[in-house]
Amino acid sequence: MPVATPDQYAEMLDRAKAGGFAYPAFNVSSSQTIHAVLQGLTEAGSDGIIQVTTGGADYFAGQTVKARATGALAFAKFATEVAKSYPVTVALHTDHCPKDALAGFVEPLIAASEEEVRAGRNPIFQSHMWDGSAVPLAENIEIAKELLPRMKAINAILEVEIGVVGGEEDGVAHEGSNEALYTTFADVDQAVQALGLGEQGRYIAALTFGNVHGVYKPGGVKLRPELLGEIQAQVAAKYGTGAKPLDLVFHGGSGSTDAEIALAVANGVIKMNIDTDTQYAFTRSIADYMFRNYDSVLKVDGEVGNKKVYDPRAWGKVAETAMAQRVIESTRQLGSYGQSKS
Repeated sequence: MPVATPDQYAEMLDRAKAGGFAYPAFNVSSSQTIHAVLQGLTEAGSDGIIQVTTGGADYFAGQTVKARATGALAFAKFATEVAKSYPVTVALHTDHCPKDALAGFVEPLIAASEEEVRAGRNPIFQSHMWDGSAVPLAENIEIAKELLPRMKAINAILEVEIGVVGGEEDGVAHEGSNEALYTTFADVDQAVQALGLGEQGRYIAALTFGNVHGVYKPGGVKLRPELLGEIQAQVAAKYGTGAKPLDLVFHGGSGSTDAEIALAVANGVIKMNIDTDTQYAFTRSIADYMFRNYDSVLKVDGEVGNKKVYDPRAWGKVAETAMAQRVIESTRQLGSYGQSKS
């Protein structure tokens, strides 16, 4: 199926919220990982989101080039073309963009989509994230307020982060106090006062409830997904809306228990980022392949190896399939398994 139109993406998110499930959003950095996501989503019968970070976009552009806007556009063009061959709908998103990367990443991509829309076509990306978690909250919200009208004009969605996700992802690191890892209602209220609740443009919010990027074992971080429900109720009470007025995103979920994920989804999470676990699934399968086929992938003791075994397509297919299995697992955890309308 073609990549989602803006209306299809909005309908996907609305359906997730109404149906009590969330879409997995997978970080990719190569054509192989794009296909792994599409393969897994297809086998799961789930729609989903494919996203790229600043570092991933740098890699798409070429490891010696570091032209991230170019890399992001190349990612989007490739994904848009190959997605047509898979029977699921996906949306394209750019992940964590800190302040110092705005001018070289998100802003040029918005400008490229503005050109597309002026020509009567759809935006290149269906959503973009502005990650203002490293700047003061007032500045975070002010920049979001400046971006939101441009996003609305191209019928795209803005993702914001209100709070601090610990750990590190693609060079964006936070080493704050434990209290900083939990968003408060006062924080959210400031954002709502500035950004509205959809009338100024649609946005989705990553609130933090103890989340940490990277690798940790279950129990290693104290997650409080019930906090999301408390904030939703407070926003609803103050602004007179229905239940769960905010569209929420779950960052830093590696190692989370199924119960923690389920509670977060029940409290309004409609998008959950997946990166560390799929990276490991991809690489772990390659390591296994190489160890099992040592004499074939290397020219040992003057031999010639086995071209059919060391052909990158051979181990690449193994890696894609292994990652696809982790993609399927994510759809089961989030409830999007079997929910595709494609």
